[in-house]
Amino acid sequence: MKRTFQPSLLIRKRRHGFLSRLKNSLHTLKRRIHKRRYQISA
Repeated sequence: MKRTFQPSLLIRKRRHGFLSRLKNSLHTLKRRIHKRRYQISA
């Protein structure tokens, strides 16, 4: 049976890295601006 955690730095960086987080937050902000929220973020 294979272990579930097969470490790979590249995949780790791509999944949880700064850039992917940035991309997600920009997506959220864009959506909230589009819906004309009074307060865009906390």
